[in-house]
Amino acid sequence: MGLMPKRVKRRKVMRGRMTGKALRGNRITYGEFGIVAEEPCQITSNQIEAARVAMTRYCKRGGQVWIKIFPDKPMTKKPAETRMGSGKGSPEFWVAVVKPGRVMFEIGGVKEEIMREALRLATYKLPCKTKVYSKAELDAKVDAFMAGVKSSAEEDK
Repeated sequence: MGLMPKRVKRRKVMRGRMTGKALRGNRITYGEFGIVAEEPCQITSNQIEAARVAMTRYCKRGGQVWIKIFPDKPMTKKPAETRMGSGKGSPEFWVAVVKPGRVMFEIGGVKEEIMREALRLATYKLPCKTKVYSKAELDAKVDAFMAGVKSSAEEDK
C-alpha cells in the first residue's frame, strides 16, 4: 500500500460533496513551482505516488519535491457481480479530496525548465485538470481571489 493513515476514527466514511474552492493549502509555501488543481477531484494514493515518481525520476535526484496532499479518506467497493443491498462494501483504497485552487505538489532547487517539465510530466498521472504555477504568479492570483472574498463578505454585513 502507498500513503494511508496509521489509524482512523471511522472505518467507513460518507461520500461527501466537493463543492467550493480551496481556502487552505492554496499557496506555494516550500518550493518555487507547484501543481494547482483546476477542478474538484479525489486523488488516490497510487496516483500521488505515480506523480511523485515521475517528478523525481525526471529531476535525476536533483531538487526537492513536496507532496501537499494526503489520502485520509477510505473509499469502499462492493465485490464484482454482487447484488444490490446487503450493506456497504469494504474499504478498498484511500483518496485525498482536492478542491480547485489546492496546491498538490511543489518543487524547488533545480533550473526552472527542469521544474516546469517535471511538473508537466506529473500532471499526466493525475485525474483532474491542473495548472503549473510559479510562486509569484499564484500569490498574485490568490491575493486577488481573497480580496474578492473579503469584499463580498463585507457587502453581506
